[in-house]
Amino acid sequence: MKPKVSPALRGLVASAFAFSLGCGGAESPAPRLGDARLAPSSSARVAAGPVGPASEDEGDVPIRADEPSWGSRTALVTIVEFADFECPFCSRVEDTLTDVRKMFGPEKVRVVWKNFPLPFHKNAKLAAEAGAGVFAMGGNDAFWKFHDAALRHENGLGREAIEDLAKDAGVGDVETFRAALTRHEWAARVDKETAEAKDLGATGTPAFFVNGLPLLGALPFPTFQVLINEQLGIAQAKVAAGTPPEQLYVDLVKDNRAKLAANPPHVDDDDDDDKEEAKTIYKVPVGASPVRGPRDALVTIVEFADYECPFCIRAEPTIRELEGEFGDKLRVVYKDLPLSFHPRAEPAAEAALEVRAEKGDAAFWQMHDALLAGPPDLNDETLVSMAAHAGAAPDAVKKAIAGHTHRKSIEEDADLGDDVKANGTPHFFVNGRRLVGAQPKEKFEAIIHEELARAQALVAQGTKADAVYEALVKDGQGSVEPEKKTLPATVTAASAHAPARGGAAAKVTIHEWSDFQCPFCKRVEPTLARLADEYGGRIRVVWHDMPLPMHPDAPLAARAAREALAQKGDKTFWALHDQLFAHQSELARADLDGYARGLGLDMTKWGAALDGHAHQTEIDADREAADGMGIGGTPAFVIVAKGAPSGYFLSGAQPYPRFRKLVERALAEAK
Repeated sequence: MKPKVSPALRGLVASAFAFSLGCGGAESPAPRLGDARLAPSSSARVAAGPVGPASEDEGDVPIRADEPSWGSRTALVTIVEFADFECPFCSRVEDTLTDVRKMFGPEKVRVVWKNFPLPFHKNAKLAAEAGAGVFAMGGNDAFWKFHDAALRHENGLGREAIEDLAKDAGVGDVETFRAALTRHEWAARVDKETAEAKDLGATGTPAFFVNGLPLLGALPFPTFQVLINEQLGIAQAKVAAGTPPEQLYVDLVKDNRAKLAANPPHVDDDDDDDKEEAKTIYKVPVGASPVRGPRDALVTIVEFADYECPFCIRAEPTIRELEGEFGDKLRVVYKDLPLSFHPRAEPAAEAALEVRAEKGDAAFWQMHDALLAGPPDLNDETLVSMAAHAGAAPDAVKKAIAGHTHRKSIEEDADLGDDVKANGTPHFFVNGRRLVGAQPKEKFEAIIHEELARAQALVAQGTKADAVYEALVKDGQGSVEPEKKTLPATVTAASAHAPARGGAAAKVTIHEWSDFQCPFCKRVEPTLARLADEYGGRIRVVWHDMPLPMHPDAPLAARAAREALAQKGDKTFWALHDQLFAHQSELARADLDGYARGLGLDMTKWGAALDGHAHQTEIDADREAADGMGIGGTPAFVIVAKGAPSGYFLSGAQPYPRFRKLVERALAEAK
């Protein structure tokens, strides 16, 4: 009998493989069953010394003593991370890894770092060598200091910056370090780890192997949590059966890799659900988007992309090869989907659209191709220069970038992407059939040949060639009605006294259920601030408390904020609200007392309120209302049009376009 991988695990591993081909999935909703995370904190990292004995040196996912680690040598679950100091996704996933450390602790989880610098990150290899050198000369503590600083270093990782980071991390003999780095003393180790990553099938970073099982990409905490919990159960059973703790990792990796070999995480002939999805047609209109290729082409590829996404850059040569191979049988349609964590993607889209507005599609594609050739920087000066080279007026391009001239077009593309579940980049639809990520040319070719046959059959039946695409996708899947929830009467009645900000006569009210210790509640705050800036008095945000049981400081923080409201009103509530989210790791009673003094609150009343559990009735009512609506995690939102009995529901730290889309819809419905 073949070893079995659980269905939940199989799904996680399969989806993780797909993630490595493109950008996306990182702005993830909080889990519906409750947010099981703790706020990120640099104090969560505990150096654990060298990884341990030679018994771990062999096998599919080896660990050696010269590799940095966090956690116990005998931890039940080991996460081996292959990463790149210059990769934005490696930086983003650090919050998730911090949550993993906080939730499970060093006795249950160990994290081991391995280098996998990608070739299109020009400073990544040198940074990897430097990290190896910092570990060799300064040990674990020094390495993790270097690691944290390098991943958040906003000014780039040039040679001088890398040396400064190493010095700050605690490398004592800087001259020796500098000389060793110059002669690439640690390059062989980096090369060896890179080869290991490739042998394991990793094509991008970050790539994780959890007791040997792959999770690829900047995946959200719940994905790690499910797999870690499953592996904890298996590991505990092995220990109970007599496996020595120091042998546990080797045995678990051996077992898990055997299961993977017997049940590989890819689409196979027996996977009816995946086969069905591969044939699913989505209704993706061409609209007014830029097009390259003839209108009567029998195959249309609609691409949702982001000019700052390295996977979009990687996919571009494949698309150009397909255009050359299929000629007039193929047309390509470009849709903008700038991701929020790529700060220069939206300005680049503005510049490209301004080129199109001034000089037409041919000039647009010239600009598009230049952007996706991978320029070293997408600052305003570079964008203006590139646009001018394509024929646009520099002043007009500057104005478009600064004033968001083409925002409406970009937002319409993003809305369409949301309708057809294009939640990452690059995202392709080949005659309506989804293909996600920077896939190899062969995958595109297989679908294109199938679609040519479908299109030719329609033409043979009398459909004009220039009407084939619309005919093929007209019955495809499109937008799905967003989920709605009806607010209980208690919420409506209590809203007049609940913390709120925005116009009292607003046409749309956003009811927010939140927890001051939830990292995703903190993450969504800039999105809410942007909504307030964009819509002004047309929207109002009403706060509802929902401290989750796994966040020990959240209940007291909720009562503290309510006391600030009781003493000095909305303005002081929101001032404390902002402080609590800014200092999520500092929510102990002494911290709260300090914030209260700074806001000028009456400390006698404050102490009595916090000690006497004042305001618990309002907090409990908020939680009961959430339970009644089936809301189980934070943050959660109900977006209600004035005069409407129900509102649109959003769960989690969703990206701005998803909020904007529902706010616009509610505004249109408001009475």
